[in-house]
Amino acid sequence: MPVSRPPVAGADPGRRRVLAALLGTPVLAAGGLAGCTDPSTTAPAREGPVELSVFWWGGPERAERTERALRLYGERHPRVGFRVTWQGFDGYYGRLATQATGGNVPDLIQLDDSVLTEYAQREILLDLTDHVADNRLDLRNLPDGLARYGQVDGRTVAVAAGQTAAAVVFNRNLLRTLRVPEPRAGMSWDEYLGWAQQVTRASRGRVAGTSDASGDHRALWLWLRGRGSEFYRGRQLAFGTGELLDWFELWRRARAGRAVPGAPLVEEADNGERAHQLVVSGLTAASLAWSHQLPELQRLTRAELGVVPFPGSPMAQWARASMYWAVFRGSRNPDAAVDVINFLTTDVAAGAVLGHDRGLTPSQAVRRAVQGSVTDPAQQRAAALGDALGTAIGTAPPPPPKGHARVRGLLVAAAESVRSGRVDAPTAATRFLAQADAALAA
Repeated sequence: MPVSRPPVAGADPGRRRVLAALLGTPVLAAGGLAGCTDPSTTAPAREGPVELSVFWWGGPERAERTERALRLYGERHPRVGFRVTWQGFDGYYGRLATQATGGNVPDLIQLDDSVLTEYAQREILLDLTDHVADNRLDLRNLPDGLARYGQVDGRTVAVAAGQTAAAVVFNRNLLRTLRVPEPRAGMSWDEYLGWAQQVTRASRGRVAGTSDASGDHRALWLWLRGRGSEFYRGRQLAFGTGELLDWFELWRRARAGRAVPGAPLVEEADNGERAHQLVVSGLTAASLAWSHQLPELQRLTRAELGVVPFPGSPMAQWARASMYWAVFRGSRNPDAAVDVINFLTTDVAAGAVLGHDRGLTPSQAVRRAVQGSVTDPAQQRAAALGDALGTAIGTAPPPPPKGHARVRGLLVAAAESVRSGRVDAPTAATRFLAQADAALAA
């Protein structure tokens, strides 16, 4: 796990970069960010030097891009320095929870929708509503649903760092070898699983068509929306036993038709680690993922990966934040922290540096301006998927309620118990609903 260290004012930038790389944590300091202040931007209100701590999860490429963007901000605001810390997703929220307990949360933090509501209701996050109202935090160029997806109880508490979509990532090389057509946009769930069966037959059982998504909350959520339902209604589940049994039955048929691999392989992929995605390990022709994950998945395999939307109607999708930037409510420099988020969201130069690493650039104006500067083929394919979905997507629901992370884990456990045969589907569904209700009520 990377460990941050205090910035050293006036230290040689090259030496500091080497030391930071050895520690695994880039460190930016005011002394290494000399530049001219741009009077057209909103300068932080406090006089004198300002140091902001920033914490996110991701890999080395995300760290390098984020550090460059923050350095660009520092060139315009030479009074502002940054102490940055990053790590992999595993253990990130545990570390953040420890910091929250001690009241020493970094000024700027990266979150996703699994904890957004909880952190907002626990008043860990700064209320950004007034900053949005007077455009100090300018969200006017974000898709309406994407801006709303950062609101909890009518208050803006976070800003999307990127836009993503639920997607099918597939192995183009394998499908060419097997002479099986690529999955296409607009497939129904039954058509998609029929395609997966075709892959398994063409490979003579050596490779399954797709991963088993019976425990995947985003797949269930979009399947429910395709049927006119929802995952949540306020702080309660919006679906019942009958719908969950229909979902489990869909995947029982998939297993019976050998469209998906056996339970042990699926459970290995259920932990969410990119390297364990079955399309990366070559055990399936396709996996279900987020579109913004495509570049990272592509780096893990030599095969060319393609991407199409999830099965079902595009109206089931919405302008979804891949992750957010939020400000700690106890920050000593809240206006400066908000100004940094505004810069990362609305500045064309920052958008060009960040690319689509966290998903599509949230601002549509910036997205158009930097389109030609994105050269990574996987990022281009992910962006093309977002463009293809365009305005065909549906209305964004509120961010998930407190307890969502626990509900996600309970669904994985329920699906695994059914796949393994340890528990029948009705029992697993009844147990899941009771446990989920308890988690949401806690």
